[in-house]
Amino acid sequence: MGGSPKNSLVFAYYVTGHGFGHATRAVEVVRNLIQSRHHVHVVSGAPEYVFTTAIQSPRLFIRKVLLDSGAVQADALTVDRLASLEKYIETAVVPRASILATEVEWLKSIKADLVVSDVVPVACRAAADAGIHSVCVTNFSWDFIYAEYVMAAGYTNRPIIWQIAEDYSRCEFLIRLPGYCPMPAFRDVVDVPLVVRRLHKSRAEVRKELGIGDDKKVLLYNFGGQLSGWNLKEDYLPSGWICLVCGASEDQELPGNFFKLPKDVYTPDVVAASDCMLGKIGYGTVSEALAYGVPFIFVRRDYFNEEPFLRHMLEHFQCGVEMIRRDLLTGHWAPYLERAITLKPCYNGGINGAEVAANILQDTASGKSHASCKPSGSRRLRDAIVLGYQLQRVPGKDVAIPEWYAVAQNELSFRSASPNDKSSPAISCTKEIEDFEILHGDHHGLSDTISFLKGLAELRALADPVNHNTHQSRESLAAAALFNWEDEIFVARAPGRLDVMGGIADYSGSLVLQMPIREACHVAIQRNHPSKQKLWKHAQARQQKEAPTPVIQIVSLGSELGNRGPTFDMDLSGLIDSGKPISYEKARKYFSQDPSQKWAAYVAGTILVLMTELGVRFEDSISILVSSGVPEGKGVSSSAAVEVASMSAVAAAHGLSIAPRDLALLCQKVENHVVGAPCGVMDQMASACGEANKLLAMVCQPAEVLGLVEIPPHIRFWGIDSGIRHSVGGADYGSVRVGAFMGRKIVKSTASAQISCLLQNNSSQQVNGNTSDEREKDGNNLLETEACLDYLCNLSPHRYEASYVDKLPEYLQGQEFLNKYVNHEDSVTVIDKKHTYAVRAPTRHPIYENFRVKQC
Repeated sequence: MGGSPKNSLVFAYYVTGHGFGHATRAVEVVRNLIQSRHHVHVVSGAPEYVFTTAIQSPRLFIRKVLLDSGAVQADALTVDRLASLEKYIETAVVPRASILATEVEWLKSIKADLVVSDVVPVACRAAADAGIHSVCVTNFSWDFIYAEYVMAAGYTNRPIIWQIAEDYSRCEFLIRLPGYCPMPAFRDVVDVPLVVRRLHKSRAEVRKELGIGDDKKVLLYNFGGQLSGWNLKEDYLPSGWICLVCGASEDQELPGNFFKLPKDVYTPDVVAASDCMLGKIGYGTVSEALAYGVPFIFVRRDYFNEEPFLRHMLEHFQCGVEMIRRDLLTGHWAPYLERAITLKPCYNGGINGAEVAANILQDTASGKSHASCKPSGSRRLRDAIVLGYQLQRVPGKDVAIPEWYAVAQNELSFRSASPNDKSSPAISCTKEIEDFEILHGDHHGLSDTISFLKGLAELRALADPVNHNTHQSRESLAAAALFNWEDEIFVARAPGRLDVMGGIADYSGSLVLQMPIREACHVAIQRNHPSKQKLWKHAQARQQKEAPTPVIQIVSLGSELGNRGPTFDMDLSGLIDSGKPISYEKARKYFSQDPSQKWAAYVAGTILVLMTELGVRFEDSISILVSSGVPEGKGVSSSAAVEVASMSAVAAAHGLSIAPRDLALLCQKVENHVVGAPCGVMDQMASACGEANKLLAMVCQPAEVLGLVEIPPHIRFWGIDSGIRHSVGGADYGSVRVGAFMGRKIVKSTASAQISCLLQNNSSQQVNGNTSDEREKDGNNLLETEACLDYLCNLSPHRYEASYVDKLPEYLQGQEFLNKYVNHEDSVTVIDKKHTYAVRAPTRHPIYENFRVKQC
């Protein structure tokens, strides 16, 4: 560290309570400050030994206080979003006033010259209240991380995000670490190199101490000490490999080729002594893998938004291999290990970020102004847009990163390869387009179809090793290796749709008017005998050499713009149990076990539905490429477009003739039963049966097409993005549907009760010699119809207001409804006994919406 000032400075260094990664990187900065004879007071909920083991100095003071809670993890790979917010509210929101008072008093008592935060929000506010400057040191901020969790918990939790961002805005500037996320709350930024823990021993020394010979390959198993329920087996490792396990409990038994590391082992030394590492992505593991050139096999972590940015950095420097969670848990490790040791990590940036950061902090505490790279207005605006985008996201879907932000370009000094990149092979696609035979429809006027076919030609060229580019995305490389390019490939297109009238009332039987939009999903599919299919290496590892089995392989282009896995594969036999298709419930659980691959249910689910509903037998392997231009979460049927395009392509490749209406109904089963989203059939019908420049008129009982309505040439329809995210798989959509079906059940029950009452009265009248008139009979017939009401939309507004509105509660708890009515007669939703549902409004809306559409 550079020359220190004459007088010793006092630093208050706040470290977040989220894991050990922040504490271990803070140690390096603190060590540099103490070497310059400064005093550092560390405030953290992390164990004291994390700091005192690395730094033995009377100038280090530890104050164990938890001022934030980070992310609560259900296990090593799963963040509990709701529990994380609840813990943060309990830890930092409820006691906020007392925390601020305590911290202000303490900061004044130690006469702090500077407050440093990694990355505790309230520390910045406390510093400001105490009249002390503050600086943050981090690669992410909690407002960005928690934005995802707020979407799961509900909009009422948004003030948490605004409060965190406001706290951060009180600091002087941000010392930003590589692999950073959008952080618009910070007004000023200084970029530094990687902060990495230094090595204490050489690779040879570590191996000698552990008794590992040079003939052994070493895998470091590093999941942060959360191994509960994970069984490790000897055959997970290829011959000649051993595995060093971090964080194993004392009573955990390990196979003979797995070895426990001591709890106090110095991890960076072991990382550098290993041939590769297997774990979850975090700043500490990524920085050490890059710094010491160790290939990192990583498994995606759910709902932690820091990950995509670090993953891009890993993969750019050829240091990362993604392992599918299923293969981690079932022991198919060999292909990933083989791939990892062929990598040539090429990170050549600085690793002295701790020293650089300490110098900046020293200068700032001394009153010197430090030159910074203040973000341009456009960059701060883009950061703010990303954070705003987070807050409008679809519940249940992973973080999506706009393309212009997909790679943190400025700290990596590179750009992703683009279609116009001169390094990409120049391809003439005219011939490739002409090679496709049109089986149905045409591509005239469909520029997206032309582009997709050109894209296939580019992938074909990329399949040639001569054209490989180290900066090609992983999904492009996987897609290039997907097909036998000399064999037959089928392509299908299905559009999204604009809901003109009828909308959310479709599952209640409304008349709707739907218009296909120009944005569409394209699916390319190829079937091959199992012996001829090109398989990814991890899929090959599951195959028996004597008798290869059919495999489904899927690539989703554009998935890396979100935190979804770009590839999915499974043995076709996984959809069969005892010679029959597996149940929809079992399939839904299968596809849900890894959230990063849950998207595959929309595609592979079409195969299961065809097997179940039509008895189709699939004996060949199936390779599928999906590319959708339909915006997600905008209410324009992105999921239906994927389902219809996928099933159309599967049907074409297997010679199946399915009428558009039937295909739509089958696709609805995919979404209802395999995906588990309680949508009506309107979306699939519009995608399968609609025509350009026409409105599809249909009555959703269940799917009766009335005809196509020509749109006059002087009329145009425009869809404007409201910014409110929409998902038929979201909690709000499901709750509204449950409320509507509750209302229908109450209407039916009320009508039945009135019939019983009338029958009793009629019996009394007959005894007295009186008979009912025709009007009474009509009333009885009407009640009988309403007692058997199939769809709410068959109830007129007049009858609703006259007979039922007063019987419908505004809200009703699930348990109370079940106690009185037993069930709500909806096969695709389940009532949560503890949830309180709106009933009257969801019941009223489809009745009046259907009436409105009919009047137009």
